[in-house]
This record gives sequence, C-alpha cells and structure tokens, in this order.
Amino acid sequence: MKNIATLIAIVVISSFGFAQNGAKIQFKTTDNTIDYGTISKKNDTGIRSIEFTNTGDAPLIISNVLSTSGFTISSKPAASIAPGKTGKFEIKYNMVSGPIRKTITVESNAVNYDSGRIPLKIKGEVIAD
Repeated sequence: MKNIATLIAIVVISSFGFAQNGAKIQFKTTDNTIDYGTISKKNDTGIRSIEFTNTGDAPLIISNVLSTSGFTISSKPAASIAPGKTGKFEIKYNMVSGPIRKTITVESNAVNYDSGRIPLKIKGEVIAD
C-alpha cells in the first residue's frame, strides 16, 4: 500500500514538470479562422483587425506575420504583450473577385503552438459590383 501511495505521489509531482510555462496566444476567432463572409468591393475596404490575448505567464512577442499573395499586413505589435493583455494586428485583402481561401502565419514565442508558428485560415468571398 505504501508503494502505491509513493508511486501516485511521484506521478502527480512529475506531471507538474510537463506543464507549459511561458507565453501563450489565444485568438478571439473561432478555430483561428477569419471569416470575411460575402463582401463587395464597393462596400468593404478588405481590412480586418485580428485580436489575441496572452494567456500565458510570460511576455508574448510577435516576431513576424507572414502573408500569402493577396494580403498585406498593415500593422503588428512592436512591443511585447504582457500576460493577460490583448494585442492586435491588421490585415488587408486586395479585394479580387471570387472566393478567399488563404493562410496567414504568425510567428511568436508562444509555447502552446509548435515552434510558436500559428496558422490563421482566412475565408470568404468577394462579389463583383
């Protein structure tokens, strides 16, 4: 019985070593997807603001935001985001008529994503006026 209690104590204590400490990023969008919906060139600028929160216990650093063709990164945080604080960056789509199926990659020091690289899916459709 004493051996079982010791084994359980070791397992519980060692599980704390697997907890991830550091910056963690959580986006306000569902499934890390930015949905433009159906938009018109005439009535939409193509600019979207993407908000996120640092849910970790260390400052979050957004080192780069990589876009695919058709998108421009208008702004990204220059300073680190403190734990519990929010940040944002802006993207702009060039408003080519047709479906939008793109990915933007955010590079950071977030420990809750492999290598701190977060893919954001972008979808929608631009209709001709």
